[in-house]
Amino acid sequence: METLLWILQSHIALMFIAGGLVKLLIPREKMIPKQPYVKNYTSTQIKLIGLAEILGAIGLIVPAATGILPVLTPLAAVGLCVIMLLATRLHLQEKEMMKVAIIFMMLCVTGCIAYARS
Repeated sequence: METLLWILQSHIALMFIAGGLVKLLIPREKMIPKQPYVKNYTSTQIKLIGLAEILGAIGLIVPAATGILPVLTPLAAVGLCVIMLLATRLHLQEKEMMKVAIIFMMLCVTGCIAYARS
């Protein structure tokens, strides 16, 4: 079970890091054609969401892996669940059902990680 949990944590962390890096590194104007929800947010807000995703991903791995404050791992997972709940609402408003399905899957896995690590 522990091995499966680490596999899930590492995959979800990589997904959040990838999404966060996109939000941090790609200018808002270039994101709008592929991610129309961006038009509702300022560049700073998009970058802060990206930063939160990257920090959450780090929080999924580092505390549990090092044994230093491992209580932070389930807290990071809960924080990422909140981000995914908000993202679900956002993509539902945009009628992007494929993205909603992916986000819901990420929400479920992240919730399982929070539960298993608590």
